[in-house]
Amino acid sequence: MKERIVNIRNKAGIHCRPSSIILNTIQQKYPLHTFVVEKDGEETELNSILNLISMGLACSDQALLTVSGQDEDKAIAEIGDLFEYEFDFPPK
Repeated sequence: MKERIVNIRNKAGIHCRPSSIILNTIQQKYPLHTFVVEKDGEETELNSILNLISMGLACSDQALLTVSGQDEDKAIAEIGDLFEYEFDFPPK
């Protein structure tokens, strides 16, 4: 199991579109891994977009991302980077 503190940098927080990108990446690249995000003592498994949106992760929030699975280092690096990415919709 690997852990990483992620800092939310997206101005609008982790809303529908960033959640979709994060969950699609997990489903496509890391389907056998278990991802959990925790903020202020509340945690949820990242297995649906609604679970992630319900966390209410806003800009400048910190959360603990945990992963367990076969290639944990690569998985936590890529998914952690998506949490910290400053999305711009539509892309410029």
